[in-house]
Amino acid sequence: APVILALLGIWYSNFYNAETHALLPYDQYLHRFAAYFQQGDMESNGKFVSKSGKNVNYNTGPIVWGEPGTNGQHAFYQLIHQGTRLIPCDFIAPAQTHNPIAGGKHHKILLSNFLAQTEALMMGKTCEQAREELAKAGLCGNELENLLPHKVFVGNRPTNSIVVKKVSPFTLGALI
Repeated sequence: APVILALLGIWYSNFYNAETHALLPYDQYLHRFAAYFQQGDMESNGKFVSKSGKNVNYNTGPIVWGEPGTNGQHAFYQLIHQGTRLIPCDFIAPAQTHNPIAGGKHHKILLSNFLAQTEALMMGKTCEQAREELAKAGLCGNELENLLPHKVFVGNRPTNSIVVKKVSPFTLGALI
């Protein structure tokens, strides 16, 4: 899996001109994961020369960034879903939580958000789907038509869904 993820990173950076890569963990214990991962990835890949000291003629690495998923949903997910830039995303979630709040209900909601975001980025939302949602919400006429273009997004955005059994030192090391 690490080799495949590395090759996908090279692919998106060099053939799709993706300039950034988002890490979006859905667990509070991973809230600083993106910042931690930045150091290793961007320091290692942020060079314009090869190991032998020769200049390279390809992109050497994207800008790595991210936030816990539920924080990002209210900040930058709009850009990922509807923006003009291609932003590959790694969604990361544990199958089991360390803190089963309300009998595990909170974790189930987080996992539902995790799956909904990746599905939306894959499938998008057509004009017809958005129109139906707006009509069900009680909108009609000009109000619906004016809001409609802002609810459509194309989908086919690159994501990886990475599910670990439980956040632990072992799984953290495996993610890195």
